[in-house]
Amino acid sequence: MNKLLACLALSPVAAWAEPPNVVTDIAPVHSLVAQVMGDVGTPDLLLPPGADPHDFAMRPSEAQQLTDADVVIWVGHGLTPWLEDPLAALAPQATQLVLLESADWASLPVRDMDDHHDDHDDEDADDHDHDHGDTDPHGWLDPVVARAWLAAISTTLGTADPDNADIYARNAGAAAQKLTVLEMDIAAQLAPLAQVGYILPHDGYQYFEHRFGLEAAGAISGIDGRDPGPALIAELQAQIAEDAVACVFSDLEVTERWAALVADGTGAKTAHLDGTGAALTPGPALYDALLRNMADAFAGCLQR
Repeated sequence: MNKLLACLALSPVAAWAEPPNVVTDIAPVHSLVAQVMGDVGTPDLLLPPGADPHDFAMRPSEAQQLTDADVVIWVGHGLTPWLEDPLAALAPQATQLVLLESADWASLPVRDMDDHHDDHDDEDADDHDHDHGDTDPHGWLDPVVARAWLAAISTTLGTADPDNADIYARNAGAAAQKLTVLEMDIAAQLAPLAQVGYILPHDGYQYFEHRFGLEAAGAISGIDGRDPGPALIAELQAQIAEDAVACVFSDLEVTERWAALVADGTGAKTAHLDGTGAALTPGPALYDALLRNMADAFAGCLQR
């Protein structure tokens, strides 16, 4: 009997295998990965809720997460360029999935929200010097893109952990079905508002706009999130009056004080957009709540 137990102890048993240590960058990606992993394991979230993904300084605990990682799933250089060096130094052994480089989804180029976006406060320029490249990195705001990312996540996890590959695939399929329902619900909610103008805080929402037929009249900042100068504020106020803009939005990067300043005296309403889940609890349910909250913010502010 002892000899038999010794042999069993030395034999690989797939059911006993530990799931991989998975690290994700931002809360929406963490939510998608958590849905795919299901009961197999829980991914780690590198950036805490409310952290600016463009400019983030890792603490020792977050560096340790990378050191322990078997798989790292992140959006890519266009969103978190600062992450490349820590990955190379701390997690050279980890499998990486760069979602911006994954297949079977249609990326959008960084758009030019008119030349007036060069008018910013110079003192803040260094604090917002983001190199996004040519591709807008905010793809998670489109549930169709998220469905493609679910498939890439499932494939990556299944390759790293073949014993649970079937579970990952089933979970990804179930999550994709929920995203289809989410897309239909939001499309019906926002369809009556397709012709209503609004001002974005910064140009980070075009995937959501593109999917649901919305079109911004302008933005307080470009994709870099830098603070506006006086000339831009005056131009936006004139545009609100001319185009009957209904709403001026704020977000984590371009705060309520800027939205209130632009809307002052124009009659436009203001509202807040949360594109990264800063106000939500990380986990599988975050992604659905993130997009529904965003749809509610658009619907509530654009309805006249």
